[in-house]
Amino acid sequence: MEKAMKIKPSLPKGMRDFLPQDVAKRSYIMDTIRDVFYLFGFQPIETPVMENLSTLTGKYGEEGDKLLFKVLNSGDFLSKVDESALNDKNSSALTKSIAEKGLRYDLTVPLARYVVQHQNDITFPFKRYHIAPVWRADRPQKGRYREFYQCDADIIGSSSLYNEVELLQLYAAVFKRLGLQVNIRYNNRKVLLGFMHAIGLEEGRELQGITILDKLDKIGIDKLKLELQELGLTDSQLDLFASVIQTNDLSLLPSSPILDQGIEELDFLIKAEVKNTSFDLSLARGLDYYTGGIFEVLSTEYDMGSLGGGGRYDKLTEMFGKSDLTGVGISFGLDRIYDVMEGLNRFPAQVHAVPVVMFAYFSEANQAFAFKAVQACREAGLAAEMYPDLVKFPKQMKYANDKCIPYVAIIGDKEMEMQAYTLKDMQTGEQTTFSLKDLIDHLQAKP
Repeated sequence: MEKAMKIKPSLPKGMRDFLPQDVAKRSYIMDTIRDVFYLFGFQPIETPVMENLSTLTGKYGEEGDKLLFKVLNSGDFLSKVDESALNDKNSSALTKSIAEKGLRYDLTVPLARYVVQHQNDITFPFKRYHIAPVWRADRPQKGRYREFYQCDADIIGSSSLYNEVELLQLYAAVFKRLGLQVNIRYNNRKVLLGFMHAIGLEEGRELQGITILDKLDKIGIDKLKLELQELGLTDSQLDLFASVIQTNDLSLLPSSPILDQGIEELDFLIKAEVKNTSFDLSLARGLDYYTGGIFEVLSTEYDMGSLGGGGRYDKLTEMFGKSDLTGVGISFGLDRIYDVMEGLNRFPAQVHAVPVVMFAYFSEANQAFAFKAVQACREAGLAAEMYPDLVKFPKQMKYANDKCIPYVAIIGDKEMEMQAYTLKDMQTGEQTTFSLKDLIDHLQAKP
């Protein structure tokens, strides 16, 4: 029999494993966000990790479409291949023959599909939240992964600007609970469209201009002007662009219906005076489906990209055959929030993925006595465990120490005779003897 080939364990780039303590911290963030979602009246939904490519493509712009993870058709996926596309090495045409599905890029487009498909089963305005992983074939780097979690809240079926205010308040509430200082920036796509018209971009090229503007933080104003120049703008038009961007002063622009409408919507948010928010004309949010207010959250304490973003999308459900639904939503970037909290050491001390107490012993009789106590602790709602193998006491204590278990209940012959337990605080080294009931009461009173 041939020897099985040994495989070096590895992961695809941009994918990660998480240790128990990491999962506990991530769960803390998700639970905090989920609690605020509930507080604001949002309901949970779930959608599949895969969608039809026809659902996903054309919703994120040309760059976004390139980042979709495509899933090969089952079975002999080459049997229906387009021979001419294969011979021409035309990957775009070939994809249509061999892949009909893709991993979801975000949670918003699947939501639009979901709402149209289940419109007779849900109540409008529909306030939903969804916490789940998404996938993008992006270049992995600090704060950017190919698999990551989004935590989304959306309101579908209402055009009220109070929804935008509520979502800004939701952002502020979550980051306050997490103990993070942030700047919640907002802008409006109508303002951006009016801005692009005002600086001289021709009809149909506005989205190109907005896409270029979205690179401002990465490439700076000078390189931005060079890219805009390639769209045919003159020096005077580029100077106007730079002046407005650098001052955030919309009064420098000539009036137009779409610009005026956008400014009116911005004024509504400004007057709401939500804490930690600010208007920023350079905020563009590159996704093509935004039509009104747009939002982005940045840490003011830690060098990291966006911690969240969102906006209004009035026409997304039109692609699925329903034109009378408007929506607005936001997303939290769980993985980046985790990185910021870890970098700033902001996780509470009690966030852990370990039992409150471990029972240690010296003999087989002690072990049986300890096991009954473990069961009693669990029945009382205390997370507890016992080292399963009959090993030397120092090895048991090392196990508890390595797992950062805060308390160890020690059982020897003396404790069995007294029907008691010696509880050791692993941080201070202090030891106290308790009856089982008092031990449980003592541990339950701990924060």
